[in-house]
Amino acid sequence: MKFIRKILFPFALLYGLITAIRNFLFDKGILKATSFDVPVIAVGNLSVGGTGKTPQIENLVRLLGDKYKVATLSRGYKRQSNGFVLADANANALILGDEPYQYYQKFPHIQVAVDADRTNGIQQLLSQIDKPEIILLDDAYQHRKVKAGLYVLLTAYGDLYVDDAVLPMGNLREWRSGASRAKIVVVTKCPTNLSVEEQKQIEEKLQLLSSQELYFSTIAYDTMVYGKSGQLEVKELTNNDFVLLAGIAKPKPFFEYLKNQSTLCLTYPDHYHFSDSDLLEIETKTQGKRIVTTEKDYVRLKDSILQNQLYYLPIKSKLLGKQTQFETTINRFVEQFDIRG
Repeated sequence: MKFIRKILFPFALLYGLITAIRNFLFDKGILKATSFDVPVIAVGNLSVGGTGKTPQIENLVRLLGDKYKVATLSRGYKRQSNGFVLADANANALILGDEPYQYYQKFPHIQVAVDADRTNGIQQLLSQIDKPEIILLDDAYQHRKVKAGLYVLLTAYGDLYVDDAVLPMGNLREWRSGASRAKIVVVTKCPTNLSVEEQKQIEEKLQLLSSQELYFSTIAYDTMVYGKSGQLEVKELTNNDFVLLAGIAKPKPFFEYLKNQSTLCLTYPDHYHFSDSDLLEIETKTQGKRIVTTEKDYVRLKDSILQNQLYYLPIKSKLLGKQTQFETTINRFVEQFDIRG
């Protein structure tokens, strides 16, 4: 492994230099970044996937969605549509992508849009008669053409960006110095019993600026699984009568939470598009047993031939303390804008 990393070092150095130059040009205003007169909050990471952006966006929707008109804007990764799309009754995971479709299914009171060009996407949202008052950008930390008012940077416990290297030597999309753009840094997927001492060790390791705020969060699993056939308590899934299925970046915590000694686990790549042959193969392997999957996978599979076997386990991101401080920071940022003036 060390030998391979040495071989990749020149390529990582070149990649890092290119992204650093790009960031420098945006920081100095040489490359144009568009600002907007509404609160724009960007949630993202320095690494490639697996830090828990979706639960964090959902937390912000819960915090702000009852008080303001909120819209989410995503790229719509692996969708089969092009350009700007605003979710409506005809939407599905193929049109929006799995994560945006999940937002649309869970939060019918907000607007959900996709556009690879985030600047155009925001302009399209704001051109509507019923325009949003707050826009949440999903996975847009490196999208420098939009200058968000507030950046929330996520980094996973046990896989901190300070321990990683840039692509292709590691998994970082840019050098670690990019973390300085964030006002809020959240260490996600922490153990529920993370000690204050270890939190301080991580804080020292990250070496954040005095203006930045650090939070720690954990995954909170629902006590129920849900599907078209009804709902079941998780504790009922103890008789070896179910199969686990996940097509997400880092499924290990999901598997570990539900798996017993003999549960079959089916693993697929992140955002995997299940073909008809895949579905038939899964149907054969599962032999009519219940299939418990992630919420993101469920929105892609809920209308398939597996629908009557299929259940999903919802999750939430839960802060380990400082919830009031986090909410105050978000609310104060929003209140700077004359949204309804």
